[in-house]
This record gives sequence, structure tokens and C-alpha cells, in this order.
Amino acid sequence: MTGWQTLFYKEILRFWKVGFQTVAAPVITAILYMMIFGHVLEDRVQVYGTVSYTAFLLPGLVMMSVLQNAFANSSSSLVQSKIMGNLIFLLLTPLSHRAWFVAYVGSSVVRGMAVGAGVILATWWFARPDIVAPLWIVLFGFLGAALLGALGVIAGLWAEKFDQMAAFQNFIIMPMTFLSGVFYSIHSLPDVWQQISHLNPFFYMIDGFRYGFFGTSDVSPWLSLAIVGGALVFVSLIALHLLRIGYKIRH
Repeated sequence: MTGWQTLFYKEILRFWKVGFQTVAAPVITAILYMMIFGHVLEDRVQVYGTVSYTAFLLPGLVMMSVLQNAFANSSSSLVQSKIMGNLIFLLLTPLSHRAWFVAYVGSSVVRGMAVGAGVILATWWFARPDIVAPLWIVLFGFLGAALLGALGVIAGLWAEKFDQMAAFQNFIIMPMTFLSGVFYSIHSLPDVWQQISHLNPFFYMIDGFRYGFFGTSDVSPWLSLAIVGGALVFVSLIALHLLRIGYKIRH
């Protein structure tokens, strides 16, 4: 294997060795969300005309799990390596900053997609929405996982201890995820909050992903694709720059 493939394989093994914590636990969390919100709101919330609330909720939970776990994979790996001191062994290798980026983001995509597939399989019996455009589902799942994986690289390079990492996740990632339309359609919000939701890039990831199931979305899937793709390029360039200069990893 080449250098980036070796690091990529190492990162895959890192989360797979504790698969019950990194893959099974998020699936169980999604099941609990589905059981609670689906039971309470099934007869009270109607979206997209004929779509049941439980069916509407399923893609949102899948994408939320993909995003959160893709971010957690790259960020936690870098922070742990910095705190434990084994990052020095990677710095001694002739790997380029591009190899680091591909390995960390690639493994984040694998973990995110694995968790997403697990959530779909585990919650499918609650509601079985029609899959209208499977390519849109795969595309937005991949782009969303890659974007959060790249953002996790930035957060992992910036954080020097677990408290900082937890603050980044609790005050940025979690609010943006929960306020992106996972549990509701933004058309149910007042006009002001609809406009605010349009400023959240996470909204476009989830809305485009949901379009693949129902063929209906709050905004055009092409607009969502353009915004998510642009955000991925922007965040990736920042992550590559920080890796190139060795931000907080070379002293």
C-alpha cells in the first residue's frame, strides 16, 4: 500500500476496533429519536402533503447521524494523537499534507456512511419512504460526510485538549445540525426563522438528501448541491492549508 492508503487503513481500523461505540451507539440513538418523536408527533405534524411525519423524519435522522459521526471521526483522531503524543510518528513519515487530508477525510466518509446505512436498516420498519432518486441520496451523503470530515480536521488541528473539542462540537456542530430541519420542515417556521435557516449550510445537506427519498424538498436540490459543493471546496482548502503549514502540530 502507498502512504495515504496505509494511513487510511489505520484510521478505518481505529474506529472499527470500537465499532460498538462508533457505529452501533449512534444507530441506537437514532432509533430512540425515531421512537420518541415519531410516536409523539405522527398524528400532529403533516409535511409534503401526503408524507407521514415518521417517513419525513427518517432521512433527517440518517443524515444527522452521517454528519455528526464524520466530524467526530477526524476530529477525535487528531486530538487523541496530539494528546497521547503518537502524532510524532506520523510527522516522521514522508506523507504529504494531501495524503493526510485524503486519509482522514476518507475514513470519516466511511464511518459516516456506515452509520447512515445502519440507521436506515434499523429504522426502516418504522416507515418505508419511497426512494425516488437514489443517486441524490448517495451524492449528498458523500458530500455531507466529506464536508464534516474536513471540518473535523480543522477542529482537530485547532483543539489542544478534549474540552476545546467538546466546545466546538457542542456549540457549533450540534446546534447547526438540530436547527437544519432534521425534525421539521422550515416552511412551518415564521418567515424570519426561514431566512435564518437558509444561512445554515447543514440545512442544504439534509434537504438535498431528503429530496432523494421523496422527490420533494424545501429548496431546489440543484441549489443545495451548489451550496454544499462550494462549502466542501472552501472548508477543504482551509484544512489543506492548515495541514501544509503544520498548524499546532509542528513546533
